[in-house]
Amino acid sequence: MTEKRRVAVIFVLGLALGVGTTIYSSVYAGNDKKAVASSLPLEELRAFTEVFGRIKSDYVESVNDKDLLEYAIKGMLAGLDPHSSYLNREEFKEMRIGTDGRFGGLGIEVTMENGFVKVIAPIDDTPAQRAGVHAGDVIVRLDDTPVKGMTLNEAVKIMRGKPGTHIMLTIVREGEEGPLKIKIKRDIIRIKSVRGRILEPGYGYIRISQFQSATGTSMRKKLIELKKKSDGKLKGLVLDLRNNPGGVLNASVSVADAFITKGKIVYTEGRVKDSLLTFNASPNDILKGSPIVVLVNGGSASASEIVAGALQDHHRAIIMGTKTFGKGSVQTIMPMNNGAALKITTARYFTPSGRSIQAEGIEPDIKVEQLKVSKGDESKVQRLREADLRDHLENGNGKEKDKKSDKASSIENDKDEAKKGDKKGSLKDDYQLNEALNLLKGVNIVRQLK
Repeated sequence: MTEKRRVAVIFVLGLALGVGTTIYSSVYAGNDKKAVASSLPLEELRAFTEVFGRIKSDYVESVNDKDLLEYAIKGMLAGLDPHSSYLNREEFKEMRIGTDGRFGGLGIEVTMENGFVKVIAPIDDTPAQRAGVHAGDVIVRLDDTPVKGMTLNEAVKIMRGKPGTHIMLTIVREGEEGPLKIKIKRDIIRIKSVRGRILEPGYGYIRISQFQSATGTSMRKKLIELKKKSDGKLKGLVLDLRNNPGGVLNASVSVADAFITKGKIVYTEGRVKDSLLTFNASPNDILKGSPIVVLVNGGSASASEIVAGALQDHHRAIIMGTKTFGKGSVQTIMPMNNGAALKITTARYFTPSGRSIQAEGIEPDIKVEQLKVSKGDESKVQRLREADLRDHLENGNGKEKDKKSDKASSIENDKDEAKKGDKKGSLKDDYQLNEALNLLKGVNIVRQLK
């Protein structure tokens, strides 16, 4: 590879996307020759060569060298952690389709777990969300094709398609007696990442469904609009990050910076110099100190956790809801000379106080599960978290986690959290939102009494 600089893209997205991806560009300068120059493991390379030869001579069907070497590279990346992967030329092109927040597909954020595609969260106002796909669903078939044995990128490619065409998802959902079949009509996905409204006079609501490049600017514009509707000032704000799988790192920094006046927002640490980044706040608070409640749940990942962690560490907001997903790693996209790319984990990110939430998540200040009055008993749902992913990156805080207790803490009665249609943001149907509004009112009463 030449000495030219390699363009990289850093992800803090809540895992690999099923139908698109949002990114921001950075620079990964030069080749790290020292990493490559280390002595090669000759014995292991001999074993690799022997296996390669056996496949070429004995496998039931002929396999060309190019495909076989690509399989080997993919296996090498896949063995590192759930978020590192090799993208061939076509897959790299597919990945870049959704960078502007407009792409074709279903509208779900997914990851691969135990050979199956598992849903992190459906995106607001997309075909998947409208069809009733839930966070935590396990996709076992795409039309008549079993998912077992596919790579995530292969599954993504099948889920993409011409707008107007249909795909049948066979889904296993905890609490259901058998597999569910959900037919979804593909569409052009246009993600509007920020929505807002006045809940009650003086109290605003901002919903961020995903962090895109313009999310910080859009949120500020929406807040200005809500302030105008409230005689120039909001008494309090509910910032809803539930089932927000993440997105652009710079966007999460911009959102947190809107409310924090000084100090760190987030920093990253890795082995190479380019992975050492620190983001600091500017001296402006758009709400002038008005109280904030941030709503989170098990579908809040990555960039969402950066915002929640920063506001929590600076004591600028009360975090309410259930424990977040726990994705605290940074992925860098490194384009290669052959038109392919490596997506490789290069750093962990840390909250201002130095917490790594990798495989751990953000614990809310006030735990409030989503409740809904209904007939019969609601089944408890096992919410997928980073710590549940096979070969996940360790936390980095220098402590081992009790996997049993972590597993127990992830059992939540939040089956309806994943249903994010028009009811999201409705006080009538959203228990957590009601509790957040009541808390804001209580904070203001206490301030008045002081």
